[in-house]
Amino acid sequence: MAETTVVKKRGDHVLDHYVSSDQQFETAKLGMWVFLVTEILMFGGLFMGYIAYRAWYPELFLLASEQLDVFWGAINTVVLIASSFTVAMAIRSAQVNNQRWIVVNLAITIALAFMFMVIKYIEYSHKWELGIFPGSYYAYDGIAHDKANIFFSIYYMMTGLHGIHILIGIGLMTWLLVRAVKGHFHSEYYTPVEIVGLYWHLVDLIWIFLFPLLYLID
Repeated sequence: MAETTVVKKRGDHVLDHYVSSDQQFETAKLGMWVFLVTEILMFGGLFMGYIAYRAWYPELFLLASEQLDVFWGAINTVVLIASSFTVAMAIRSAQVNNQRWIVVNLAITIALAFMFMVIKYIEYSHKWELGIFPGSYYAYDGIAHDKANIFFSIYYMMTGLHGIHILIGIGLMTWLLVRAVKGHFHSEYYTPVEIVGLYWHLVDLIWIFLFPLLYLID
């Protein structure tokens, strides 16, 4: 397959305060890892809250999790794993100067991210119809436990925050896609693609934890 001509001049991506492209890449990568650590700490607090409440109300979590749709949760898990693969392939395509497949893989990743959000909207809509809302807005009487709103408050908080990260990822990858179409990325400069890819892998990893903790309780 013929490779598309790289439009951006090689070497002009290095900012003045860096001595080389490698230094710029390593600095950006280190900065992203520091940011990802703060993300892990933020979600870690939610996971600790989950662990505490599950220890206090184990029977509640068993009952409430039955209201979650395992099928849609599993589909979304597959969707995110597939999107992690395509974003990894976008990085690889940049490394080998395959401009066309950078664009194709980023476009597929964005499409999969939108699919995830559509499925999550379907799940949320069904719960809203039943009156399953967080906190004091909880109005569903199908669970025989007076603390049922606690589980769904945790559910909405964790999946909602994760959904916000998905939307941020869609915005970032759309930005990458626009730049990729213009030929900005190549074997000497693909830092933004790899940095956003790291972020996306974390989003995927968090869901891999959320799915069994919320959907597969037995």
